Amino acid sequence: MKLFKKFSIFSILLHSFLVDAQGIIQIENTCKTINDLKVGADHTFEYLPLLKGKSIAVVANQSSLIKKTHLVDSLISLNVSVKKVFCPEHGFRGLVDAGEKVASEKDIKTGLNIISLYGKNKKPSAADLSDVDIVIFDIQDVGVRFYTYLSTLHYVMEACAENGKQLILLDRPNPNGYYIDGPVLEVAYKSFLGLHPVPIVYGMTIGEYAQMINGESWLKAGVKCNLKVIKISGYVHKDLFELPVRPSPNLPNMASVYLYPSLGLFEGTVISIGRGTDLPFQVIGSPALTKGNYTFTPQSKTGAMEPKYKGEICSGYNLSEFGTEYMKDTKKIYIYWLIGTYSNTPEKEKFFDENFNFHAGNATLQKQIKEGISEDAIRKSWELGIAKFKLVRKKYLLYSDFE
Repeated sequence: MKLFKKFSIFSILLHSFLVDAQGIIQIENTCKTINDLKVGADHTFEYLPLLKGKSIAVVANQSSLIKKTHLVDSLISLNVSVKKVFCPEHGFRGLVDAGEKVASEKDIKTGLNIISLYGKNKKPSAADLSDVDIVIFDIQDVGVRFYTYLSTLHYVMEACAENGKQLILLDRPNPNGYYIDGPVLEVAYKSFLGLHPVPIVYGMTIGEYAQMINGESWLKAGVKCNLKVIKISGYVHKDLFELPVRPSPNLPNMASVYLYPSLGLFEGTVISIGRGTDLPFQVIGSPALTKGNYTFTPQSKTGAMEPKYKGEICSGYNLSEFGTEYMKDTKKIYIYWLIGTYSNTPEKEKFFDENFNFHAGNATLQKQIKEGISEDAIRKSWELGIAKFKLVRKKYLLYSDFE
């Protein structure tokens, strides 16, 4: 297949990726770090008065930082009455494998009860919230529909609405918040991998997204959450933002974050995306792939103790340099890799598994790839859904848009 000939030499590979209808893609975005802006958590003067005399629960993980201090530690040092911590997929410290059960436990440092919101218990119960007045939500999102922290947000909002609790959301920049792309989720494919009719890449901060959940009545029975968003200072959507810590175990750097919208679709296929290697979400391959210029062997690692093809040599491609240098400027999901690996996998009937359609948000994408539909035609089929979503999205933006 032509695609894989381009992969034989990296410089040749780039040729087809850097040119759009207008010519070479222009690098317009400003790259910002945590020191260039103030995230919601930094604005303690704004939310601290709201917490005085209140009992607080915090939804947090390893990304919930005020500079280098964890939000929970900061609140306790300021004499805020923190009663408990809720944690999402990967746990409070962000070390648990994707899809693995997250156990409730006590935090060694603070002695606080940590209640898992992943596994059977995805939503705080009335009992969990009975001794709480306010819930603070502070988790770094990466702007991709199947990243499960959005579903955790949904269920926390729903629980707060049902139990009369206020939710204060400390907003953070979206590292993929500068474009919109992908098919819009269809209701038949709602799951913890996606609960809302949005594209794979939706171009909103998690605070904006929370406002959309409320405003579009997506919570059960249309209940409304008493929501307050503490905004970011110094952020606009066209900015690129370098994450100060990994948002989850298998997104260790910005290359993986930029590649995640494209490579996340492989989670529902026979192709490994490098879990159990030093390059998760930066390489693709399998033992059966018939073409490739790179090999890797997944092994047990923190956050990927039982990776796909553990101990087996996988043939495929190393996309890490492309992810670092160019992916952020394509401003789209790149599906040539999905089309190409399907074409070069011998047992095509085994390529997709039952999870693929839930990642894609529909059954159409799988059908299109099996039928050999071109990338351009596939992308064309997304346009109407994206256009309708943009009208909804626009109502909830808190920061200057990229368009």
